Amino acid sequence: MTRHEMNRRDSLLAKANYLRLVAADLADSMRSGAISSLYKGQGMEFAGVREYIRGDDVRAIDWNVTARMNRPYIKQFEESRELQIFTILDASASMRIRTKKTTKFDLAAEAGAILTLAAELNACPTGAAIFDGQIYFSCRPRLGGTQTMRIITEMDRLPARQTNGSVLASAIAGAGKLLRSRSLICIFSDFRAADWEKPIISLAQKNQVIAFRLSSPDDLMLPSLGNAVFKDAESGREIELPSSSGEFQRKFRDYNQARQIKWKNFCLAHRIQPVFFDVSDEPLEILQQAFKIGARRTGAK
Repeated sequence: MTRHEMNRRDSLLAKANYLRLVAADLADSMRSGAISSLYKGQGMEFAGVREYIRGDDVRAIDWNVTARMNRPYIKQFEESRELQIFTILDASASMRIRTKKTTKFDLAAEAGAILTLAAELNACPTGAAIFDGQIYFSCRPRLGGTQTMRIITEMDRLPARQTNGSVLASAIAGAGKLLRSRSLICIFSDFRAADWEKPIISLAQKNQVIAFRLSSPDDLMLPSLGNAVFKDAESGREIELPSSSGEFQRKFRDYNQARQIKWKNFCLAHRIQPVFFDVSDEPLEILQQAFKIGARRTGAK
């Protein structure tokens, strides 16, 4: 049974059995040689310092500690082979606009739940941050079923009172402060927010980042309603637009296509993996494609 054959309004917890089945498929892909480089050999993590012993590599000397202690100390590192997975989920107003019986948020939450379940199956610690006009849930990566259900329960829940705007930039910056070791970070958003560029660049310098850009047909083509008043879901600002004008429709489409191309080029320029995620797509297929592309970029065979 595919997601399209189910009621998209069902809660994530109501679809738990289905989600676990598809998560098992994703977990198998994550364990396969095709994408193993995404979670093995994540690099060297700082483990502490110890006193210098004759024969140690002098390039490893920690000069700050050496100066304080008045005797030489060297830095110690351990190879990190455990992948932490962290999900950033956008629940802002523009993500909740219903299109064809679903919303961008519905699809993003389902993908986040599948990713979280697959991580548990692969013994990867998982964490998450969920936001609209404020960050209303965040947790550090932990291992185990209790953590998995906590995250999925929060992904299934929307605040009783929605706040305007989007704090995407704060969510990204907060993840950078929350994570203590190199992680795989998946961001699910339509990126209809301001000032997120610098935080995501900083995040990608220390972590592997996959940015999933959620979209719907309305992002490129407005309904033809004549001169109609449209309301921005994030700011609440209203504007009258000539939606039936062919010239306006063309400029609207061209403008938004240019924004998508600019976003993709920005991601590629800063070693962020861009993934377009349409409301007609299957979350499992999008996730598997993203991991396969990421594996090719990291050199997996």
